[in-house]
Amino acid sequence: MKTYSSDQIRNVGLFSHGGAGKTTLTEALLYNTGVINRLGRVEDGNAVADYDPEETKRHISVSTALVPCEWRDQKINVLDTPGYADFVGEVKETARVVDGALVVVCAVSGIEVGTEMVWKYTEGLSRMIMISRMDRDNADYERVLAQLRERYGRGVIPLLLPLGSRANFDGVIDVVRMQAYRGDKGREEAIPAEFQDAADEAREQLVEAVAETDDELTMKYLEGEELTSAEIAEGLRKGVRAGKIIPVLCSAALHNKTIPPVLNALVDYMPTPVDRPAAVAQNLRTDQEEKVTPRPDGPLAALVFKTSADPYVGKLSFFKIYSGTLRSDSRVFSVPTEEEERLGQLYTMRGKEQLPVAEFGPGDIGVVAKLTHTNTGDTLCDKDHLLRLPGIVFPRPVFAVAVQPKTKADTDKLSSGLNRLTEEDPTISVYREADTNELIISGMGESHVDVALERLHRKFGAEVTTAVPKVPYKETIRGTAQGQGRHKKQTGGRGQFGDVYVRLEPAERGSGFEFLDEVVGGSVPRNYIPAVEKGLREALKTGILAGFPMVDFKAALYDGSYHPVDSSDLAFQLAGIIAFKKVSEMAGPIILEPIVKVEVTVPEEYMGDVIGDLNSKRGRVLGMGSAAGFSTISAEVPQAEMQRYATDLRSMTQGRGVFTLEFNHYEEVPGNLVPAIVEQAKKEREESK
Repeated sequence: MKTYSSDQIRNVGLFSHGGAGKTTLTEALLYNTGVINRLGRVEDGNAVADYDPEETKRHISVSTALVPCEWRDQKINVLDTPGYADFVGEVKETARVVDGALVVVCAVSGIEVGTEMVWKYTEGLSRMIMISRMDRDNADYERVLAQLRERYGRGVIPLLLPLGSRANFDGVIDVVRMQAYRGDKGREEAIPAEFQDAADEAREQLVEAVAETDDELTMKYLEGEELTSAEIAEGLRKGVRAGKIIPVLCSAALHNKTIPPVLNALVDYMPTPVDRPAAVAQNLRTDQEEKVTPRPDGPLAALVFKTSADPYVGKLSFFKIYSGTLRSDSRVFSVPTEEEERLGQLYTMRGKEQLPVAEFGPGDIGVVAKLTHTNTGDTLCDKDHLLRLPGIVFPRPVFAVAVQPKTKADTDKLSSGLNRLTEEDPTISVYREADTNELIISGMGESHVDVALERLHRKFGAEVTTAVPKVPYKETIRGTAQGQGRHKKQTGGRGQFGDVYVRLEPAERGSGFEFLDEVVGGSVPRNYIPAVEKGLREALKTGILAGFPMVDFKAALYDGSYHPVDSSDLAFQLAGIIAFKKVSEMAGPIILEPIVKVEVTVPEEYMGDVIGDLNSKRGRVLGMGSAAGFSTISAEVPQAEMQRYATDLRSMTQGRGVFTLEFNHYEEVPGNLVPAIVEQAKKEREESK
């Protein structure tokens, strides 16, 4: 593939709710541009963009595929994103680097929860809408168009009108050119008489929208003069770039109908990198912001927006160049590490196929293998001009599993495999839960975590067993109490003696532990006081009720006694432990549970079910909102009740609900639930012995 200048490139992301037809559309775009000579199918597992084994097995996209094609001497970098909420990290990566978004909406289903999600993530990009699957039973272009205009405003303007519908769908009318295009080759012909009124009405809507993009066009329109097709096309380009006009296309990609007019629309109206506002980077030498424009001779600034692990060539880094030129077999610097990277061969991708490229200019998207110091969100730049582009903000994980290696051999592979896994997918989080000592892998949903663990096994050879994570309960006290802790032991020769008086009192939630030294008169020598504190800190790791860590209290050492010979640091440490156990029993111990804040977005018809389910999970609904047929519910719910909420919500809403979740605070467990928690903790301790 040749090198294209910035004004010959269109970086277009395909976004939608899951199952709306993005990958099928991608396949049709490749076929019509001559990249492939036969159409693959998602269901058959032979689509170019769905090449990952997990994609062919599940018949869904799980990662973004880069599939460039050429049309009318222009390069279109198509980035086909997953539509399922579990893989939203891929959507965020793509939305960060494309210049235009083609939002695909099914002609049967219309706007769905995932449509709303990707609409939010593509804010600030030039957008078009594709009404797909026009040849499906129950397809209804007019209904979906009305829904789109109601939700997204009067800037939503039909650009391609359908000729027929469902089984009779066979072409489109281009409202700018006022021509009809039929069949898989887009054969040009006059607009059929029965569609002329609809075409004239759509043309008037388009002219009115275009006239508002330019003062001269506005005056010409108001004076009753007719705008030429060239003026309409130019005004449309400006309106799309500014986000004021959102053209609506339509197609039936599965049967390869009306794809050439779609390609024409992408080339004619989607912005090039030159049309976009200049990116703003931070100059690390001056600590000032610096605008970078797509100049081939400018300082290099390339953002690595995606990382993938290839079983044959290793780590692949996908990048977009905002300024400068990147060449094979060159050296660059990686920011923020400020480490030199030696680049080998550069590639463009076509699904899984790697096509060698000598160089990439500004605005283009490419791939390089085996970068050592560079991860997703990092910047590649020149050594003498260190720039850092803004990274990518990823959503928080909402679904977690505890994992253990199956065998000793898996233990050795697990650590490096998990590191590579999180490099490849920043929405996967791996951590050791300190309170439960479990290794936790968390992601955006059950399918997301399942795919990650399959990759862990397939790519890195590590097998694990999974379990529902333990809830990190904690303990605290409700009241104030005080008492003595004495450690005295005589075994012949020098003995052990430590004697302390300790007062425990509750503290603010979230404050942790505070030690207070209130000893006066030397009843406990100064050199032994740190040992008492050490004993108390050791004791609080195991609470008195169920063995959970103790938090949110103060411990005051206010008196004690010592022996000039038998006292020691160890004796006072043990005395502190004894005092803690004795006094905490008298201070009204309670169990605390983590509370998470949840925000759920569902179609309105499911709102009652979702609220009822949250109430049954001991949740407190904080607020509700509604817009365009969707409801958003905010609530606080105990984490113990939300361990498998991703699965519950999918079941309740037929996969149409999405949610976010983050830790909020700890609060007391209701008394009726405490005995079961204590019993379970006791059982787990016995099993671990």
